[in-house]
Amino acid sequence: MKILIVEDEFFLRNILEKKLQAEGFDVILASDGVEAVEKTVKEVPDLILLDLILPKKNGFEVLEEIKKDPYLKDIPVIIISNLGQEIDIDRAKKFGVNEYLIKAQTSLDTVVEKIKEIKEIKNKI
Repeated sequence: MKILIVEDEFFLRNILEKKLQAEGFDVILASDGVEAVEKTVKEVPDLILLDLILPKKNGFEVLEEIKKDPYLKDIPVIIISNLGQEIDIDRAKKFGVNEYLIKAQTSLDTVVEKIKEIKEIKNKI
């Protein structure tokens, strides 16, 4: 399973990359919204782990572009963000995100758990 991690914070991006690779996932990295869209189009990941507060293009703009593309719109997306207000969560859910995790309240193990749940669902389809 190929996962695109979109995170501008180097430390967190690095930790997520190492954890997911240790779990056997192929990992692609993007550090801003423009790079996220480019890598999604080029690599067509099986899942996107997306931060919302990003340079160049925010996570909502990334979501909007991906969900408009018929070839990419069904890629599962897990939001992992510091934005925890109801308005942000609702906005993300309108784009059809699979999961919304708040960084401060989420362990790496929980992130892996959610990815595995989505992988299991995808395998049944």
